[in-house]
Formats: sequence, structure tokens, C-alpha cells
Amino acid sequence: MVPLAEAWDSGAYGWTARRRELYANDLGYPRSLVAVTARSNRSKADQDVAEWMPPAEDARCQYLDDWVSVKTRWALSVDGAEHRALQELAEACPDTMLDVPIA
Repeated sequence: MVPLAEAWDSGAYGWTARRRELYANDLGYPRSLVAVTARSNRSKADQDVAEWMPPAEDARCQYLDDWVSVKTRWALSVDGAEHRALQELAEACPDTMLDVPIA
């Protein structure tokens, strides 16, 4: 969900090699790895929510929920542009509730 390069920029650079490995292989949390088409994956690349959102509007609230859940689970930071985008985009998702087990 949150690309490795984005995680690195958001604090993973300070993690141990073991913690980075756990993050990259977090199969126990269904929001961490979401199956998408190769085209969608290439389109997203390592961009955050300020730079890329799913083209399908009906997928955006779930995407935001998953993004924030993964960032919260792994205590990853958000930069200013990402924070502004999250706030703006979340206005369209008033019924979204986060339930995040910390890694």
C-alpha cells in the first residue's frame, strides 16, 4: 500500500534491517499489500496521496483508509503536502473509521 520508497522517506530509513524486512513482508495485515493491476501499480509508482489517487472515485475512501492505516500501523510520518491532501480528500469520507493494530 505505502511503497517502500515512500516508507523510507517517512521514517523507515531509521529502522533496523529486520524492521524494514517485516514492513516489506507484512502479510498478516490485509491493508499492507493490496493486489492491483500492473498498470495501476506502474501508474502509482512510489507516489503518496498528494501525488496519486485511484482513478475510480468509489475506491478513494478505501484507499485513504488503507493508506492512513498502514502509515499509522508503522508509525510513518507524513509531509506537509501529503497531510494537506489527506485532510482535503478525507472530507469526502465522513463515515470512515480506522482500526489499526500497531506493528
